[in-house]
Amino acid sequence: MGLEIDIGWLTLIMFGSLLLLLMAGLPLAFVTGGLACVFLFVLGDWQTLNIVPSRIFPLMTNYQLSAIPLFIFMAAMLERAGIINDMFDVIYKVLGGVKGGLAAATIIASTILAAMVGVIGAAVVTMGIIALPAMLKRHYDPEIAMGSIMAGGTLGILIPPSILAIIYAVVAEQSVGELFIGAVFPGLLLSGLYVVYVVARSYINPELGPPAPPEERISFSEKVRVMSKMSAPIALIVVVLGVIFSGVATPVEAAGIGTFGAFIVAAIHRKLDWPTVQGACLTTLKATAMVIWIMFGATIFVGLYVLEGGQQFVAGAMQGMGLGPWGILIFMQLILIFLGMFLDWVGILLLCVPIFVPIIKGLGAAAFGLDSGDDLVLWFGVLYLVNMQMSFLSPPFGYALFYLRGVAPPEIPMTRIFKAAIPFLMIQLIGLVLCMVFPEIITWLPGVMYG
Repeated sequence: MGLEIDIGWLTLIMFGSLLLLLMAGLPLAFVTGGLACVFLFVLGDWQTLNIVPSRIFPLMTNYQLSAIPLFIFMAAMLERAGIINDMFDVIYKVLGGVKGGLAAATIIASTILAAMVGVIGAAVVTMGIIALPAMLKRHYDPEIAMGSIMAGGTLGILIPPSILAIIYAVVAEQSVGELFIGAVFPGLLLSGLYVVYVVARSYINPELGPPAPPEERISFSEKVRVMSKMSAPIALIVVVLGVIFSGVATPVEAAGIGTFGAFIVAAIHRKLDWPTVQGACLTTLKATAMVIWIMFGATIFVGLYVLEGGQQFVAGAMQGMGLGPWGILIFMQLILIFLGMFLDWVGILLLCVPIFVPIIKGLGAAAFGLDSGDDLVLWFGVLYLVNMQMSFLSPPFGYALFYLRGVAPPEIPMTRIFKAAIPFLMIQLIGLVLCMVFPEIITWLPGVMYG
C-alpha cells in the first residue's frame, strides 16, 4: 500500500513540484501526466494506476470535443486563403480618416477574426505580420500598435466559436451553445472598450495614432464597394453562429458546416489548392494534439487530487477564511489571474474548474442575486473565459506577448511589449468587474434565446 500524506502537505507537494517543473521549461502536457503517474504510484499501488484509463477514456469518447479540430481547421483554411489580409485592408480603408483608425481597424478585424477562428495564436501572429508594419510605417506609437494587436488577438478566447469555451463546457458538464451565447456581449463589450481607448488616446494626442493621409482615403461609394469584398467570410460567420444560436445544429455540426464553408470561401478567393489544404491540415494536427495531450495529463492530475480529498480541502480552506460568497468568488478570480501569469489556459482550466465549479454551485444562485443554478454556472463560466483573456496579456509568460515577439521588429525590446500590454490588461480587469457586478451582461442573451 502507498504512503499516507496529509492533504495540506500533498497540495503543497503536488502543485509545488508542478510549478518547479514548468519553470524549468518542461511542457505542461507531459509534466501533469508524468507527475500524476508518479504520485499515483507513491500514494497507492500499481492497481491505483487504473485511474489513468478511467479519466482519459471519457475524453476520448466525448462527442463535443470533436468540434475542436473542425474549428481549428476552418480557421487555418481562412488564414491561408488570405481572407485576414483582405479584411484588415477593407476595415482600414473604411476607418482611415479617423485618428487611431488603424489601431481601431486592427481591433475590429480581430473581433471578426475571433468569430471565425477561436484560436489565439493565429490571430496575434497574423495581425502582427499585417497590421504592425502598417501602423509603424504611418508613425503610430509602437505601444498603442502592439497593445491593440495583442488585446484584439485575445478576443478569440471569448467570442464564439471559442475552443476554450468548448473544453470548459465539457469539463464543467455544461451546454456549449449556452456558453457561446453568454460570451457574446462580454466579448463585444471588451472589443468596444479597446476601440474607445485607442481612439480616445489618439484624439487627446494625435501623434500616438495619426489619421491616414488624404491620398489614402476613399469616398463613401468606394467604401460600400470594398465592403462587399467581405461578404463571403461574414456570411460564413453568420451561418455558423446562426445555426448554433437558433438551435438548428449542435456546435459540432456547426463546425462541420463552417469547415465546408471555409473551402467555399477559399475557392471564391481563388486560393483553394493542395498546399493550402495540406498546410491547414498540419496546423490542425499540431494544435489539436497539443490541446488533447494537455487535457489527458491535467485530468489525471486533478482526478488524483480530488480522489485524495483535495476538493473538500480547498472548499474548507476558502470557507475557513470567512470571506462570504462574494469574497470566495473574488478570491477564485485572483487565483486564476495569478496562475495566468505562469500557466497556459488549458492547464488552468483543467486544474481549477473541476475544483471551483462544485464550490460555486454549493454557494447557491441566491448568494449572488441570480435566479437559478443554471444562470450561476453560466455566469461563472463566462467570468472564467474573461479572466483567461487576461492570462494571455499577463507578464512574464503571457502567450500573446511571445506570439507578438516572434513577429515584431527586432529593435523593439521585450520590456516595451510588456508595457504595451498593461493598459489593455487594465481594460480587461474593468470588463471582468463589470461582468461580475452586472451578471445580466452574461445571462440576458441566453435568457432571451432559451427562455
